[in-house]
Amino acid sequence: MERRGTRIALGIWVALVLAFLYVPIVIICLYAFNKSNVQSWPIPGLTTKWFGPAIHNGDMQSALWLSLKAAALATTVALVLGSMASFGVHRFRFFGRESVSFLLVLPIALPGIITGMALNSYFTFWKLNFGLLTIVIGHATFCVVVVYNNVIARLRRVPMSLTEASMDLGADGIQTFRYVTFPTISTALISGGLLAFALSFDEVIVTTFTAGAQNTLPIWIFGQIRLGQQLPQVNVVVFLILAATVIPVALAQRLTSESGILRTE
Repeated sequence: MERRGTRIALGIWVALVLAFLYVPIVIICLYAFNKSNVQSWPIPGLTTKWFGPAIHNGDMQSALWLSLKAAALATTVALVLGSMASFGVHRFRFFGRESVSFLLVLPIALPGIITGMALNSYFTFWKLNFGLLTIVIGHATFCVVVVYNNVIARLRRVPMSLTEASMDLGADGIQTFRYVTFPTISTALISGGLLAFALSFDEVIVTTFTAGAQNTLPIWIFGQIRLGQQLPQVNVVVFLILAATVIPVALAQRLTSESGILRTE
């Protein structure tokens, strides 16, 4: 049993960590309702007048749509390739398996500027037009890592005896995957997909080198902050994005149980 003083100290420490993480987010959300177009503290008053112009901003809408498409496509590619790679590395023994695993994880450890410059040179060499395709390829390079790490970690925790028992009872490969393997890795796929989508959606550095003349939402936000002409609208967009992120998290929490298997009831 910890002493009362220890519990209080730990509680204070946790509160400080949470404050460090969330106070800046709370402040930027408050600025979305700032009556003034100048970011100063304390806020002179609250208003919602910036929401209309921000939501109907054509450049913002185009950037948001491009970010959503790129994130969705990159996440889909990552789920397919990352899952296949994790199954291949986990289920089979071959020479250089650890090297392959290292190479799969390496892209997320590389500085974004190196990945971006390398991809830019590669696309230029093959004379590919910069646009949605190049953005998706660039984002998939690190999204695959997220899915791979999540799925292979789950596979290592699942005993092979479950698969062997299913096969012994007469199930074929598809049935075994559907009723045994997939339910056990479902939460890993969900968490990996959500994280991959989030990483792709807010990526700036790699996107700068692969987007060409197009603007994703993070690049649009970065440009507006640098110019400083539409800060109130930027604050509103950030607030709405933060509010929207609660939805997939809540859905993932509802779909998954503590055991890591999809709810069926």
